[in-house]
Amino acid sequence: METSRNPRRRTVILLTALAVTGSLTATACGGESATASTSDGKAEVTVLRSNGAIFEPLYIAQQQGYFKAAGLDVTIKAGAQDTSQNAPSVLNNEAQFAMTDSSGFLKGAAQGMGIRIVTGLQSATTKTDPTDGLLVKKSSGITSFADLEGKTVGLSALGGTIQFIVEYLVQKDGGDPTKVKFVALPTTSLTDAVTSGKTDAVYSFGAFFAAAKTNAKLRVIGKGMNELPGMVQGLLFSSQKYLAANGATAKKFIEAVAKAITYANEHPDAVRAIDKKYTQLDAAFIDKQATAYYDTTLNTTVMRTVITKMHEFKLLDNEPKDADVYWDQAPTSAGD
Repeated sequence: METSRNPRRRTVILLTALAVTGSLTATACGGESATASTSDGKAEVTVLRSNGAIFEPLYIAQQQGYFKAAGLDVTIKAGAQDTSQNAPSVLNNEAQFAMTDSSGFLKGAAQGMGIRIVTGLQSATTKTDPTDGLLVKKSSGITSFADLEGKTVGLSALGGTIQFIVEYLVQKDGGDPTKVKFVALPTTSLTDAVTSGKTDAVYSFGAFFAAAKTNAKLRVIGKGMNELPGMVQGLLFSSQKYLAANGATAKKFIEAVAKAITYANEHPDAVRAIDKKYTQLDAAFIDKQATAYYDTTLNTTVMRTVITKMHEFKLLDNEPKDADVYWDQAPTSAGD
């Protein structure tokens, strides 16, 4: 179990070291970023997915033939538990695209790692019920985020979007986020941690959050990331170098993902079938649950709020400019 009130320094050092390693590796290999091809001419692409949620459109794009129709041979692999650590693989061109969340990406962008967001996958929205949230025991005295002062909160990873939203909501409720202690736990262990009293609260998401809500010993505090509509919960990124050399391939890739997102929103059973295969949740439970709403749009106004607040919370060293965040062909919008 990893414990930290402010993991920024540890994360920054690790990301910087990995970025240097990636840079040296790329130099030693001649800095090759050209797309490899199969014998029948399809561009080979490897994408690293998250281990918890929001990866479903990737498998739908593969199953429905969207990647193949675009002339792509796509391999989907599970990435790091802390998805911000997928960046070195992308910089080394071991993978051409990878998933993370907004904060996970921003940690690398703030270090000048040469990565850009190519598309969103899911953002907080009031169109649906919350798909994430804070869980506490029913007997707990915690009734608001402000009550987390002096308490221990379990997260799937430190320093990312989930830690950010907890700190943001603690502050919004009038509390002091610097007085909250965070611990990193495997996503699959979060519910057990709060039920057993190992932590005072946990912040869960996706199908794991849906399952935890049915636990008679637990209750939910607040509306999760829906308290900040438009905040990107899942995204895909690539290296600036790869995008410069392979813009056409990247465009085909994100267009195929966009088609899959449309299909996923219209065919929830396809999403459930993927969850049954790639999560540890009971199939009968998955069948009863509503699926998430996926969205490619990247709300630049909300992202700027996230950047400003992450810097205030000392989760970022600096505030990267938009030009250092988004690929110039990414589906961005300033919002309403």
